[in-house]
Amino acid sequence: MKLTILRLTIFALFSVTTAFAQQSTVFAPSGKAIRGYDPVAYFTEGKPVQGDSTLSYNYQGANWYFATAQNRDAFKAEPEKYAPQYGGYCAYGTSQGHKAPTEADAWTIENGKLYFNYNKKVQTLWNKDRPGNIQKANTNWPAIKDKDGH
Repeated sequence: MKLTILRLTIFALFSVTTAFAQQSTVFAPSGKAIRGYDPVAYFTEGKPVQGDSTLSYNYQGANWYFATAQNRDAFKAEPEKYAPQYGGYCAYGTSQGHKAPTEADAWTIENGKLYFNYNKKVQTLWNKDRPGNIQKANTNWPAIKDKDGH
């Protein structure tokens, strides 16, 4: 009985968290795309860098934050070059047919495109077959990008 209650509690928490994350085509908790991290910095610095709220730009209905004015201007000029794939939702989750939130430190750049994952553990699954997962995610994204839930 206790195990059943625990499973239901975990499922409910996961469902609420997932539903919250799925209300936009861009992963933007609290209105901040990719949790307020600078998307350009992943390319230029090779690591997550927190953006500054005074250096923001609205794109695809979300506020994107940048560490420098140069990064903001680069993004404005070519947002499709720097914006993460699948709106910053988990690339592996997208390959499996659903949206999932992501962590800033679970990322990869593959063929000049930025991808995020739910966490480092999921990232190991993603890394096992990036090309295959990208192909699946590209196929799934149009059907799930505007969905609010499972």
